Amino acid sequence: MKLLLSDHQLHLRFAPLTLTRPLAELRCGLFTNTERWQLLLPNAQIGFETESYLSGKFPANDGIWINAQCIANAELASMITNLKVGEAIYHQDILIAKNGEENTSIQSDFVDLLVLENRWDLYLKNDAILRHDFKLATKNSVSKELSRTNLLIGPAQDLFIEEGACIEGATLNTTHGPIYIGKNVEIMEGSMLRGPLAVMDGAVVKMGAKIYGATTIGPECRIGGEVSNSIFQAYSNKGHDGFMGNALIGEWCNLGADTNCSNLKNNYGKVSTYSYEQQRQVATNETFMGLTMGDHSKSAINVQFNTASVVGVSSNIFCSQFPDKFIASFQWHADEQTETYRLDKAIEAATAMMARRKQEFSQHDTEIFKFLAKN
Repeated sequence: MKLLLSDHQLHLRFAPLTLTRPLAELRCGLFTNTERWQLLLPNAQIGFETESYLSGKFPANDGIWINAQCIANAELASMITNLKVGEAIYHQDILIAKNGEENTSIQSDFVDLLVLENRWDLYLKNDAILRHDFKLATKNSVSKELSRTNLLIGPAQDLFIEEGACIEGATLNTTHGPIYIGKNVEIMEGSMLRGPLAVMDGAVVKMGAKIYGATTIGPECRIGGEVSNSIFQAYSNKGHDGFMGNALIGEWCNLGADTNCSNLKNNYGKVSTYSYEQQRQVATNETFMGLTMGDHSKSAINVQFNTASVVGVSSNIFCSQFPDKFIASFQWHADEQTETYRLDKAIEAATAMMARRKQEFSQHDTEIFKFLAKN
């Protein structure tokens, strides 16, 4: 079986996170949607309907079309498996999937279908997605035993530890939701973790960290300080003190010591944030919204981000005052001036950072950078 996971022409709605990947490759809960489909339908071949400049790294196929806004679950997977040529599945007027050209529509009243409609849905719906993914990941599996040096508060069945994980001298609270600890994770002493929470394979939680749900720490991230209801995609560093709340951080980002982001206005009003789709600040109905940062961007020590700030891909921020609420891609952003980050230097820095983790900045990545720098 082939599956074609489609951005559904919403690529820019989830930018800057989707400037470097299709919507299906965004992590929320434990997994990306690509990973969920691979777990639910292990023999499926995955392709992507996305922007043309991303198609070299994320190629398409001629499979069953699936709306990548929809979080894959067992009920949907069962329907996809039995979907006949010409049939299309709808849920509340949203096209969910179709097999070829549509001539028959199936209206389905999914009980637990979660749909991402805006960028901020990633953290708003992360609680529900974490709970769903925890069940998917731990079904028919046995958790590693928690060391006696730790304190567990709440139901033991809501804590799952994969093999290779090291947790000593930490406090884990599953009273408000499950905690998933991936393979080869290190939770250092003094850390306080409250579910729902996922710490994915190879990640490190530094000494004394305070992690509130609903939070996802992606593979190989390094996290310290205070974090609440945030998502780190993968390979990003927030290794020091500082607060991140309701934040969405891409891959290969680095947040310097005492970097903080505001997630609440002083007047408790609704926040506005930059929309790549509309190319302007837009009003939202949300009270809480922190920093959104695209891949390969970095902040220096003591940077303070205002509520609902947005940073593009491969930008560097070093300010003693609040930086602008929107910083485009490939920028050097200081107090008094902003300069364009030279493409060759940006590629050089990205290559060096990835090499430290034994990863390669590929030719596909280079082409994506070139497109973004030009456009």
